[in-house]
Amino acid sequence: MTPGRRTLWWVPATPPEPPAQWHRVLTLLAGISLFIGTRAIWTQAAGHRLVVAAAISVCYASILACGVLALVVRRARSLARVDLCVLVTAVTLTLCAWAMNHAGSDEAVLTTQAARELVAGHPVYGQPWPWLFGHGVALTPTVTGGYDFTYGYPPLAPLLTAPLLWLGHGGTPATAVSTAALIAGAVVLWRMLPTPWRSAATMVCLGFGFLPSYGRLGYPAIVALALLVPVVVRWPRIGQGGRLGTGGLARAACLGAACAAQQLPWFVAPFLLAGVYAVRRGELGARAAALVVAKIVEAAGGVWLLVNTYFVVSEPGTWIRGIVLPLTQGAVIHGQGVVGVSLYFTDGSDRLDWYSHASMLLAAGLLAVFVLFVRRLGPAATVLPWCAFFLATRSQDGYYLMMTPLWLAAAVTAPASEFASAWQPRLRVLSRRPARIAATALLLIPALASAAWAATGTPPLGMRVTSARWATATGVSRLEVEVTNTEAAALAPHFTLTTGQGMNQYWTVVRGPATLPAHATARYELRPPAGRFGLPRPGVRIRLRAFTAVPQTLSSADVRLRPSG
Repeated sequence: MTPGRRTLWWVPATPPEPPAQWHRVLTLLAGISLFIGTRAIWTQAAGHRLVVAAAISVCYASILACGVLALVVRRARSLARVDLCVLVTAVTLTLCAWAMNHAGSDEAVLTTQAARELVAGHPVYGQPWPWLFGHGVALTPTVTGGYDFTYGYPPLAPLLTAPLLWLGHGGTPATAVSTAALIAGAVVLWRMLPTPWRSAATMVCLGFGFLPSYGRLGYPAIVALALLVPVVVRWPRIGQGGRLGTGGLARAACLGAACAAQQLPWFVAPFLLAGVYAVRRGELGARAAALVVAKIVEAAGGVWLLVNTYFVVSEPGTWIRGIVLPLTQGAVIHGQGVVGVSLYFTDGSDRLDWYSHASMLLAAGLLAVFVLFVRRLGPAATVLPWCAFFLATRSQDGYYLMMTPLWLAAAVTAPASEFASAWQPRLRVLSRRPARIAATALLLIPALASAAWAATGTPPLGMRVTSARWATATGVSRLEVEVTNTEAAALAPHFTLTTGQGMNQYWTVVRGPATLPAHATARYELRPPAGRFGLPRPGVRIRLRAFTAVPQTLSSADVRLRPSG
């Protein structure tokens, strides 16, 4: 007999597909990002908190092990487990950092005090608490020559802080809330992203050190960020098919809660709603799209009102003034945006109000451009709103940094393909590219012109130091300043000396008119807030600044003070 071929009774299993190299690199980068700032926390803990120091040492070992595994594991499932290990390590490091530094900032102290007043049944809004400040707690100076000692945010953060008041004094309860919110937001974003992108969530939320530091400072915006995460992930699919469903209603509720936590979500919400309308209209038509958006607004508004109901009933006037306070308080200009021109590169401006006008005009202009070109700009819906703050009077980088996880969420889950069939206004004049560029310019030029108008203003007060009284060889106890009002209106100046970025406390006017008439000159005798102003090291720029409230102006002059003797 002729032997036949052998029959194979088993088939070799197909080897698992290895993970993509970019996934390995992303996991590796997430681990590397956890090194930033960790040594400082370990050094702080090693002296007297050995348990925390030991936990951080274990985290170091975990980072090293994850780095090795990210490069050598053969299966995508194994790399996903490494991603989970990186997340757990990041959460542990965040908790260790909070255990060492949880006193908080002025925002944490205000939030905690608001929670205490709420528990005691006292009014929360419009109540000054000056005893909370000083001793390392920053002040917010205003152009009126005073400081803002009141709570100026929506009430969700104090409501969440109230059950944790047992944690201690100062801002500790508020920092616990914001840190827990950040961790929860990071975990939710990690879970909702596609598996290969999850380490990016760890890196952006808990790596690099900057968002955990805002959590430890007790910023209510971190609570708002955590609530916005589930809203933004795959946001163009909200209301798909004309039905919100349980998931869509939950997202709308999160949007309303975010708006009840801090004011920043107020700026991104119109972009998301406009984008949802455009996508749904392209799918379902105008009426159905409007109905979807109406349901979202109804659910979000209901949650927002529910959070605010107690305050609406108990203190309606002070409540509404309190939640819009950041827009109306008249805080002095500060930040890394265009206001730096008037703060650092020129001697001031008599048109500071136009920075606020420029910011509002840019927000409105960007929203209009977004609606006109949503197919192109849809993926940038979570980035565009923050551009307006670059022109604002308070343009500090925290407004951008704290919302960066939303940038990642949209980049991964809301690509351009989601907007391919979105509705856009069909205007014949915009059929050609030059016309579209011209339309965009027309919508944005008013904001840019307003910012330029503010930046090119001239200081209304000419100031010159005529004499100084010395308390010590390097400490000034009095300054005599000659001030000339070059404007056609009377001005009420408030003076301070600065030696870097930001503002120091105002100096007391010992002698001199409260209001300086138009085109008049007067001498002012100024006293430092602590009774003595110590000279900085040689080479540091000292600037005398004068703010006025009506109109909002800034005048600055360089001061050269030499040690006595």
